[in-house]
Amino acid sequence: MALSEIDRSLLARCLAAEEGAWEEFVDRYVALITHVVSSLAKQRENLPVAQIPDCWFDDIVADVFLELLEQDFQVLRKFRGQSSLGTYLVVIARRIALNRIYELQRQPTAPLTREDFAVDGKMPDFENSEEVRVLLEKLPSQQATLIRLYHLEHCSYSEIGARLGIPENSIGPLLSQARERFRRLRA
Repeated sequence: MALSEIDRSLLARCLAAEEGAWEEFVDRYVALITHVVSSLAKQRENLPVAQIPDCWFDDIVADVFLELLEQDFQVLRKFRGQSSLGTYLVVIARRIALNRIYELQRQPTAPLTREDFAVDGKMPDFENSEEVRVLLEKLPSQQATLIRLYHLEHCSYSEIGARLGIPENSIGPLLSQARERFRRLRA
């Protein structure tokens, strides 16, 4: 199947960094990327883990989009239009997701969860947890706020987006970056 005119235009707008193009791209392809990751979860014989833990699922989907954004859309710039953009994205998403699953499997700790803030098995009040406070102070302001809102205040992506003035479909990738930086600070 050839590249559709709609996808050709959307891709060109993304690569030109037109306002709103990336959000439109994510809206158009988030279901496809989510389906690819979900399909991998069902194909256990190809995975290094028995199943993809729920706490990894959103991170893996976000990581696919992050990699598409990296280095000024390098992965999208390599697309030559010899297939549909959807077909290309399936192949790319599967590769990125599998690589991320292998990375997560090799990590000694799972992705950050609210329990990472526990002290002696008890969930601390954020203001009383010196370690968490110090680590969050080392993060850029937006990343610290994202972690606080999602993991400590249990806000949904839509609530976070509304509070911070960020499109909801951008919260997952931004939160994933914040988690990764937080994990590196803890190491």
